[in-house]
Amino acid sequence: MQKNLLALGRLKTGVMNKTEAAYAAHLEQRQHAGEVAWFKFEGLKFRLADNTFYMPDFAVMLATGEMEAHEVKGHWMDDARAKIKIAADMYPFRFIAVKVQPKKAGGGWAIEEF
Repeated sequence: MQKNLLALGRLKTGVMNKTEAAYAAHLEQRQHAGEVAWFKFEGLKFRLADNTFYMPDFAVMLATGEMEAHEVKGHWMDDARAKIKIAADMYPFRFIAVKVQPKKAGGGWAIEEF
């Protein structure tokens, strides 16, 4: 019997997993369409408390100049949901979690705003 295996830990800083790379391609398309002015992988780090930080997967500047923090998730684990909620309460950014939609559900990205 094979158990569902999940990646333990995080890839090295600055290295994207496959889902993050797919989302970066999506952001590039939005940039070419004129919706996104700029984005950077792991471009921001928010202090939540002493020795507690939250680094979203992407810092995104929309064409309007608004800043957003995008978190790419396959599923939520540990304190990730709590950290994004705390950051959304503390900082004047739009915090968004995105999850890839299965092709049978139409594909694309499901968006959750905090």
